[in-house]
Amino acid sequence: MQKKLGAVFVTGPAKLLASLTPAWMNLPVWVGLILVYYILATLLPVDKIIGRVYPFFGALLLVMAIGVAGAMLVQGYHIPELTLTNMHPKNAPIWPLLFITIACGAISGFHATQSPIMARCARNEKYGRQIFYGMMIAEGIIALIWAAAGMSFYGSTQELAKMLAPGGAGPAGVVKEVATTMLGAWGGTLAVLGVIVLPITSGDTAFRGARLLIADFLQWDQKPLVKRLVIAVPLFAVGFYLTQIDFNFLWRYFAWANQTTAMIMLWAAAVYLAQQNKLHWVASLPAAFMTMVTFTYILMAPEGFKLAVQVAYLLGLGLAMIPVGLFAWKVISTKNPVPAPAKKTAGV
Repeated sequence: MQKKLGAVFVTGPAKLLASLTPAWMNLPVWVGLILVYYILATLLPVDKIIGRVYPFFGALLLVMAIGVAGAMLVQGYHIPELTLTNMHPKNAPIWPLLFITIACGAISGFHATQSPIMARCARNEKYGRQIFYGMMIAEGIIALIWAAAGMSFYGSTQELAKMLAPGGAGPAGVVKEVATTMLGAWGGTLAVLGVIVLPITSGDTAFRGARLLIADFLQWDQKPLVKRLVIAVPLFAVGFYLTQIDFNFLWRYFAWANQTTAMIMLWAAAVYLAQQNKLHWVASLPAAFMTMVTFTYILMAPEGFKLAVQVAYLLGLGLAMIPVGLFAWKVISTKNPVPAPAKKTAGV
């Protein structure tokens, strides 16, 4: 999943940057430059690049989001009231598409896999709630600001959807037009850069997280550069190949992989909680729900097995009962807690 995520967050920011620069700085050029940055951020120690640029990236993201929100208020933009009009595509079942389409809004496997990086950087465990809950709220507020800006600028969700659809300006064009109109040329450019920060910082940590996960699994010391390269080079080769695939297809597949990763992380947490005789339902119930979602989706999806909807419903439910049954049999029946495994780190 990490490779798919990295590829998704190469194409998106590259399109935005290409829209701001001269013609010779086209999409392939920006894809190459972003991949070079990802390679350096993946291979070098976290305090050499990521730790130095992230504070500036974060400040730019927050300041520009506040600037867009302020422009809407000062310039008198009206946020249209949402109606109960059903905008879901015809012949597309709401279950389970709703929980896959909202890729990170439902539950984010990507954020779960990034937690080891944050844990390595935090000085004290008590900062965990501030870091993870705080950034969850901050990201949600930023998303709401840009959603409100798009709807108020174009007048309705329908008009915004037309601009985002094929044949319209697309996401990059919408962000650029809204930002430059509300904040002027310089402010708009900074606002666009603030938006670009989100996928850029997701992509570099996706590749870095993939390297660390593989290193932890193989128990490879990551201090020697050669061992980092052995893992990173294949990752970037696959990532570059994925950028050549149709973005819409890649995004849908990423969305499913994201939710699948979240489901796996939830089961892992549920097993740990049950073995420690703690309240496992906070993880096991969402895990069971997301298991049915992910299994059912991939059975019916165009990028999956393309089964009929009713067949996918029945087969997805049946397959989801397998991990649920294994959890109930192997874990809930276990009375004695299992000691937590020793911590293994592959280096930051």
